[in-house]
Amino acid sequence: MEQKELSVDVTGMTCASCSARIEKVLNKMDGVDAQVNLATEHAKIQYDTANVEPQELVGKIEKLGYGVAAEKVELDVQGMTCASCSSRIEKVLNRTEGIDAASINLATESGTVSYEPGAVSLDDIIGKVQKLGYDAVVKQGRGGQEERKEKEIKSKEIHLAISVLLTLPLFYTMLGHIGLPVPALFENMWFQFALATIVQFYIGWPFYKGAYTALRSKSANMDVLVALGTSAAYFYSVAGMIASLVTGSTPELYFETSAMLITLILVGKLFETLAKGRTTTAIKSLLNLQANEATVLRNGEEESIPVENVQVGDALIVKPGDKIPVDGRIDEGQTSVDESMITGESLPVEKDQGDQVIGSTINRNGRLQMTAENVGEDTALASIVKTVEDAQGSKAPIQRMADRISGIFVPIIVGIAVVTFLVWYLLVDPMQLTPALVASIAVLVIACPCSLGLATPTSIMVGTGKGAEQGILFKGGEYLERTQAVDAVLLDKTGTVTKGKPEVTDFLSFTPDEQGLLETLVAAEKGSEHALAGAIVAYGTENGLEAGTADDFEAIPGHGIKATVGNKPVAIGTRRLMEREDIDVAAHDDDMTRLEAEGKTAMFIAVYGAVQGIVAVADTVKDTSKQAITDLHNLGIDTYMITGDNQRTAEAIAQEVGIDGVFAEVLPEGKADKVTELQKQGRTVAMVGDGINDAPALATADIGIAIGTGTDVAIESADITLIGGDLENLSKAVSLSRKTMRNIRQNLFWALAYNSAGVPIAALGLLAPWVAGAAMAFSSVSVVTNSLRLKRVQV
Repeated sequence: MEQKELSVDVTGMTCASCSARIEKVLNKMDGVDAQVNLATEHAKIQYDTANVEPQELVGKIEKLGYGVAAEKVELDVQGMTCASCSSRIEKVLNRTEGIDAASINLATESGTVSYEPGAVSLDDIIGKVQKLGYDAVVKQGRGGQEERKEKEIKSKEIHLAISVLLTLPLFYTMLGHIGLPVPALFENMWFQFALATIVQFYIGWPFYKGAYTALRSKSANMDVLVALGTSAAYFYSVAGMIASLVTGSTPELYFETSAMLITLILVGKLFETLAKGRTTTAIKSLLNLQANEATVLRNGEEESIPVENVQVGDALIVKPGDKIPVDGRIDEGQTSVDESMITGESLPVEKDQGDQVIGSTINRNGRLQMTAENVGEDTALASIVKTVEDAQGSKAPIQRMADRISGIFVPIIVGIAVVTFLVWYLLVDPMQLTPALVASIAVLVIACPCSLGLATPTSIMVGTGKGAEQGILFKGGEYLERTQAVDAVLLDKTGTVTKGKPEVTDFLSFTPDEQGLLETLVAAEKGSEHALAGAIVAYGTENGLEAGTADDFEAIPGHGIKATVGNKPVAIGTRRLMEREDIDVAAHDDDMTRLEAEGKTAMFIAVYGAVQGIVAVADTVKDTSKQAITDLHNLGIDTYMITGDNQRTAEAIAQEVGIDGVFAEVLPEGKADKVTELQKQGRTVAMVGDGINDAPALATADIGIAIGTGTDVAIESADITLIGGDLENLSKAVSLSRKTMRNIRQNLFWALAYNSAGVPIAALGLLAPWVAGAAMAFSSVSVVTNSLRLKRVQV
């Protein structure tokens, strides 16, 4: 049994009922977990390969009346020598089931293949080329999706222009009711019939098609409402024409109503498409940061190539002022690098031989030679883009309510329209067809589940995009929603509140051989990977020591270390370690207390079971930590610090930055317990950390927040990543979550209020159908426009 994921773009969805219907049908399949996002028109489907094939998933979507957009992939094809090569590849691919079209270009040694993702895989396509004796690799790019969107917008613009042109004469006939002169041609019923028929069945055909497929799959969507409403007005007018031909009476025509409804809905849909496109500007902005070209060193010669052609291990040259093309390591040269677009840090970072550099950052002043280590989708920027894309395509829990409402919305509205017709025809204005029909049409066309379906995902898309621009990566919509409720933040000390680069501040020797004691200390600490040990070893190097090595090294988490140096048993660590080893510290406890009161981490140095010295290490507080804590307090959030350090040291640092509470001398495995302890008090806890030992606590917390400068394990365990390691982004994340959720609630309120108020008004006969249609068309636009306001909010 193997779990796989199928991601496809779904076409033909017009409202939340569509996405909810697809999701419901797919999730009924054995071993399938599907999420369908209306705003992104995308489906992410997890499926069990033992129970279902991707073709079945695509088939289900298509059977419901929707389309699965063909994927377009661009390939670099290597090994072709003549036109028969390209022709052969093209012919084989075009005969392959699931491939719509393949075009191979010999001159550029490239190819474009359009294929159905459920019917054939990219591996199958590449395998076909390789089987013919050629090689193919994927070109990086998002051109296919952008091109499809552009074509969609262009098509909507053309259809709208035709609809407006045909509807204007019909609209003008309405002005005759207020005394304006109307040409006789415009009042001719055959002229009106001709214009309205084209609008109804050519421009409006997608509504009929969508309604048919929805009804065929035993569901209903916005297309059903539009088709019913416009058809009622159109066919009532046709019936009036026929009656007038028989009786010679003047017909009562509503051709302008049906045509104007379709036109106004098209206007709303076009504006909605354009507005939805603006919700993804964050992705486009991130992609614009990418370097386009790289200078590769091959056979001693510099060659400029597209950045997507860079391979792992390539030697690259980066000149002053150029963007670093990919992630890698500096082999030669020194420089300062502007990493602000990735880390948010405004000051350039000094880089030397052996240092890591990030793709898309800017080399300020030195010529570098570097080795490419992460290319394509493995670069830091590509990872950020992927995280944002995944977050924008995910669903927040609050959206479930809108999905449930949307699932029953259309049948309820149709029922209300029927009741409205009967009440008007039988009670309000007995046996009068026209007022009953007008009121029921208005009910049908003013109701729209689209605004409900778009209320949440558009805000999530803008909110996560806004976060990415600020250096805050939400891994999903659910985490963006959950962050708003945080009322307690638990901060790891080292590397989070502090810089994470401790230095030795004091070395006290209680033995005449101070140099010998320092050599013993450094030799013992050499075996430890702890940051404090690194500071001690660095201190020894600064003092010109060439310390030896230790035997029998043992790290005791949260306490210290034990080792043997030159046959001397050594213990270095806290009071607890000394107590455990039965070593008396009373004579030197005052020195220890003084150093701890200064916020330093002090450790006893015991040799042969007796204290011979104390070493103190300080990890200075980050410049932004104090302000970050103040900002959290201003949001009504309590702050706590957790550390393995002793109580005095922890409290000194906490007092310096204004933290409310301290959990000191906590072993790594105990951090998650402290998170649970706060949760049992009814608190919604966010844990912030950067180390491997923070991973369990990050996973246990309601929201795990990783400092982006920390370890990969911490980042993987977290729900939010602060890219640059700046704690001030912590309060921004909470603020952005609260403002996004407020925006979503506004959207949901107005979507529900609009329908709650609009449907009764229409049922009372107080709205002309074309006014109702205009209101329906722009309800979705107003929701998306309100979501776009998030782009301008201050966090």
